Amino acid sequence: MKKNLNKIARSLPSVDVVLQRPGAEDMVRQYGRQSAANAIRTVIDLARKEILKAGSIEAGSGDAAEVVRRAAQLLSESSRPKLKRVVNATGIILHTGLGRAAMPDVARDALESVTGYCNVQMDLETSKRSRREQNVLELVRELTGAEDACIVNNNAGATMLVLKALAEGKEVVVSRGELIEIGGSFRLPDIMEQSGAIMHEIGTTNKTHPRDYDNAIGKNTGLLFKAHKSNYKVVGFTTEVGISDIVKIGKKKRIPVADDLGAGALVGLEQFGLPHESTVQESVKAGADVVLFSTDKLIGGPQGGMIVGKEKYITRIRKHPLYRVLRVCKLTLGALEATLKLFKSPELLAAKHPIYMMLAKSPAEIEKSARELADLISHKKPEWNVSVIKTTSYLGGGSLPEEALLSFAVKITTKSCSADELARRFRTASTPVIPRIAGNAVLLDLRTVLPGDVSEILKAVEQA
Repeated sequence: MKKNLNKIARSLPSVDVVLQRPGAEDMVRQYGRQSAANAIRTVIDLARKEILKAGSIEAGSGDAAEVVRRAAQLLSESSRPKLKRVVNATGIILHTGLGRAAMPDVARDALESVTGYCNVQMDLETSKRSRREQNVLELVRELTGAEDACIVNNNAGATMLVLKALAEGKEVVVSRGELIEIGGSFRLPDIMEQSGAIMHEIGTTNKTHPRDYDNAIGKNTGLLFKAHKSNYKVVGFTTEVGISDIVKIGKKKRIPVADDLGAGALVGLEQFGLPHESTVQESVKAGADVVLFSTDKLIGGPQGGMIVGKEKYITRIRKHPLYRVLRVCKLTLGALEATLKLFKSPELLAAKHPIYMMLAKSPAEIEKSARELADLISHKKPEWNVSVIKTTSYLGGGSLPEEALLSFAVKITTKSCSADELARRFRTASTPVIPRIAGNAVLLDLRTVLPGDVSEILKAVEQA
């Protein structure tokens, strides 16, 4: 019997024979000859192993036509993009694992318009070389009140560039309570060291006073640095020095001041029922020489780090060689311009920008949507236990870490599988749906479910 199986396994068609079969031509045309041959070889090897392991050969599993079919399926699956659109049902608006902010439609349209040639560094009137951020420069000045701006690939890069350009070899005064660590093991002390700046810690973890800045300034002081505590909060017996007071000290001692705002709010979050988050405009108005922040968090654009401030300091930063290393591409600039334009009409953000659309949802509106979705899911899966529960969602993305937003979620349990397994099935649907797990239940939080997502959730329910 074993001898017969070995004989059958050896008799499987060769790669060259399969390439001559009908249908193989289509594979070669679509994926190239080498890729088609590799897929056919993989299928033949798998068929051989299956025959020897099972002790029998399934009818038709090793003939050339079946090999072509399996190879075509393998190529189709491998050609699908690894990055794909997902439905965010976690309740976390700025979800780092899901690309932080969902960009507005205008940004997506802008991306399409600049994928070919575009005037990223050309003045169309004169045909001369223009500044790289020219398309957003006046817009940023108008929105922030800053004299000048430059853009790099993210806010960590912006921090490194500011420290390198303004304080390499010099002391940077920073409060111990602001020596942050954020996701991905980004630590401010490490960035200070890599930049060549000399970190001068002042104050204590919970209390820093204006006199601490005054006393720390010496002949080798290059910069006063304030960092936003983006992902934690110190409460109780605390004192923090505001940017206005640090600016006064900097002016008196003629030392530049940099304010790292992290998320980069351009509008007040109070209108959405959240506590105040320092805005870029407030920092600029307070007199900070340099203000840096992310473009992909509260701005909700493509990933980037924006540096705004006084022209003389921005000029120094742009002339540093590291700026060329960290600068952004035309896609970032195109999408960012379209996103920033929405902030010219802040009263329309809730209607046009996904972040602010989610923040503006009322609990009653979310509960209504949750009950409608629960009914639809129950109809499709009557064997599931489906209900609606009150829950909490979060802004996320290193902004207001303790501030919970009242929300409602569809709660699903089923006897046929665990919550972990059900969540996995949602995540591996044709359009992945990302829920969260609480106890033995899967939760679909409706605050972060966008218009049009419900149909994709229902498809995932059917596939699950």
